[in-house]
Amino acid sequence: MADEFVDVLVVGAGLSGIGAACHLQKLCPDRSFAIVEARQDLGGTWDLFRYPGVRSDSDMHTLGYSFRPWADPKAIADGPAILSYLRETAREHGIDRKIRFGQRVVRADWSSRDARWTVQLHRAQDDGALSIQCEFLFMCSGYYDYAGGYQPAFPGQERFGGPLVHPQQWPRDLDCTGKRVVVIGSGATAVTLVPALADKAAHVTMLQRSPTWMVARPSVDQLSVRLRRRLPLRLALGVTRWKNVLLGMYVFRLCRRSPQRMRQLLLGGVRRALGPQADIATHFTPRYNPWEQRLCLVPDGDFFQAIRQGRASVVTDHIATITEIGVQLQSGATLEADIIVSATGLTLAMLGNAELYVDGRRVEPSGTVNYKGLMYSGVPNMANTFGYTNASWTLKADLTARYVCRLLNHMRKTGARQCLVPPQGPDTPLLPWVDFSSGYFQRAADQLPRQGTAKPWKLNQNYLSDLFTLRFGAIDDGVLRFSN
Repeated sequence: MADEFVDVLVVGAGLSGIGAACHLQKLCPDRSFAIVEARQDLGGTWDLFRYPGVRSDSDMHTLGYSFRPWADPKAIADGPAILSYLRETAREHGIDRKIRFGQRVVRADWSSRDARWTVQLHRAQDDGALSIQCEFLFMCSGYYDYAGGYQPAFPGQERFGGPLVHPQQWPRDLDCTGKRVVVIGSGATAVTLVPALADKAAHVTMLQRSPTWMVARPSVDQLSVRLRRRLPLRLALGVTRWKNVLLGMYVFRLCRRSPQRMRQLLLGGVRRALGPQADIATHFTPRYNPWEQRLCLVPDGDFFQAIRQGRASVVTDHIATITEIGVQLQSGATLEADIIVSATGLTLAMLGNAELYVDGRRVEPSGTVNYKGLMYSGVPNMANTFGYTNASWTLKADLTARYVCRLLNHMRKTGARQCLVPPQGPDTPLLPWVDFSSGYFQRAADQLPRQGTAKPWKLNQNYLSDLFTLRFGAIDDGVLRFSN
């Protein structure tokens, strides 16, 4: 039997995939499409993560879709609220009927002769296989491995008498009530977990090797509340969205141009939140400058409140070994624990770990060069959604989806069946994919595409620049090659 065919295959039914499908449905109504999702429900990250307190680390006015503004007054939302928003969006636009659940892409083969992809899928329901063909492959599978997070091997961990869990695989029946909990890590997940666990645990200790930059922010945007009293709802939400976009860009720019000034401002905020008795130099002063890694958002100062109230504490040290009763530190101290949480980060997975072949030749993402932040050299008729590292993921996801729709319409209008980013010459100066020192990017540096030093090869981390390039810039820009 011939493989099923759709014009566009969207891979992933999370934040990016649902948004991409909504844009395709509106802007490319003459194109057929389907969505394949490896999991048994939509939502991606927000369906996967179930640890206590899970929430966004970006405001929902920018993490929400441009075509469906976030209307809840609470802008720093929890995981269940975000998942509900995604389900409602999919249902309202009829996208939920387009999703094939339990189908994971394992391989995609491009044929230049046929000008189409043949995508091999693994079917979870019966451990079977099937395939589907498409003219355009739209990867919206995120950037990290859903199978498991980054879990270093701690010396002696097999001796520990209690649960040792990673937040990405949080047990549904894990009860922390009255327990002593040690959370290993200092990133966004740890900063989220500590106050949530401290509500029930006897005490929570965050054990970090080095501090992370933190900033407290109200979970309710007061300007948005005031605007909603005076303006029509959609206008008020639009103004709030743009205020947050521009404010985020300003803070990032200030961090890069005046790092010492931002260090003083951020440390001053932590000092005010914790009081004069806190050891800010040891536990809250990072070795790197602000925004060389993501800032950790502390909504309503909940992390700092847990520390001031004595329900949580921070220890900066290195692990010597895990013992039967807790964590022994290199300083000689021991942190007694009933539960250890290893909030040690993510494992990156480009293109959902799918194998990619072009005319029988295996393509490794690390051997390609970025084009406009969404396509890769030498790979025809494919786009990949990869959001900003310094702003909300959806800002870039929305722009990417709109660009893909413009590209598809241009190809339909001109009769082109193939679009290709040409390979770069061996003498082209190349840079790492992102200028970010976070551990999960550093661990996967040899797996990621490269970027150039100038447009369109440079990966912008600037929404306004991408807005003009992707929304209004020419599709046939003299770089992208079209053919029949």
